[in-house]
Formats: sequence, C-alpha cells, structure tokens
Amino acid sequence: MKDKVLIVEDEKDTRFILEKLLSRNNYDVITAVNGQDALEVLKNFVPKVIVADWTMPVLDGLALCNILKGDDKFKLTYFIILTARSSLKDRIMGLDVGADDFLVKPVENQELLARIRSGIRIFNLQAELRNIEHSKAVIEMACTIGHKINNPLSSLVLSLKNIENELTETEKSKLGEDMGNINASISRIRTFVNELIHLQNAETVSYFEGNKMIKTN
Repeated sequence: MKDKVLIVEDEKDTRFILEKLLSRNNYDVITAVNGQDALEVLKNFVPKVIVADWTMPVLDGLALCNILKGDDKFKLTYFIILTARSSLKDRIMGLDVGADDFLVKPVENQELLARIRSGIRIFNLQAELRNIEHSKAVIEMACTIGHKINNPLSSLVLSLKNIENELTETEKSKLGEDMGNINASISRIRTFVNELIHLQNAETVSYFEGNKMIKTN
C-alpha cells in the first residue's frame, strides 16, 4: 500500500510539480489549494505526511497545522512547512504550533523526498509505539477485570458448596439439573477469568454494530 501525502499549495505550478514528483516516487498524493480546502480533503483522507505552504489565502499552512495538531486523528501526521521565511523567529513560531519540519523555498526535490521519507519513518514508529501502549493498557485492564471477577466468583463457589451440603438427597435429586447448569456456568466463567488474567496479545475482533471485543482465545 502506498504511503499517503497531502500537498497544500496555492500556487498552481508549484502544486502540479510537487504532485508529479511524489506520484513518480510511488506516493498516494492528493492536493489542496489552501488550508480550508485541505480540511475538506482530510475528512476522507488521512496522510502520514502533509506538505503545506506557510503563506496561503483563506487559511495558511501554520493555521492549518495548529488546527490539525489539536485533533487526535492527525496528531501523528508529520507536518512539513514550505516557506520563504528563514529567520529563527519564524521557525520557533512554527515549532510552537506543532510543525515538525521546515523547507525554505525554492525546494530542492531530493531534499523534499528525503524529508518525506524521514517523516514517514517517524510516523510509523510513533504509530507502533501508540499501538504498544494501547495493547499494554488493554492487557492491564483485562487482568484487573479478571481479578475483580475472580474474587466474588470464589465466594459464589463456596456458597454453592455450602448450599449443596445442606440439601437432602431428595432435594439434590430435584435440583440436580439446575445445580449442574450452575456449576457448568461457573466453570465457563473460571475459564474466561483465567484467559483474561493471562492475556498476552490485545487482539480485538468485530462484535456488534461496529463495536469490538477482546479476543481471548
């Protein structure tokens, strides 16, 4: 699958050149003419890298960056600002709103490609780290739930044993099927609790109406 890149550039010729450059280098590229147009594109397109001009009408690149870095959906997206500004003050301003990299116009093609490759590597590493952290949290939650269920389950088993000991043979005969069902249910709960406590991989499967649940075995 091709890595996705969004180009946000108001200058038509520059936009065309950048699109052709990235397409030739096997990227899935979409372009936008300004920041507002980019927000519309991003409703159905989630890129790993955004390359945006700083100075644009309607909504400039820096304002776009500020909006997207506040959206969890795009927090990991690597944001490269293209600008004719090269002062330290301007770079600090860009970094403060969340820009990840700067390229001073006119942009050298090979340097842009190298920055994009670097951005994709960083995106992939951050995404992997987020998945690891998510898996760890799910496993910890599953273990906690398992222990929380196990405590009352143990009390339930003891209470059931006490009830069985108090029953006469006639009562046991009458309630035999029900007691068997209760014991079978307890056994299934014990198996489930054991799977939760010893969960190793936080794999999820589709459940109902788009919801997911933890796969235990």
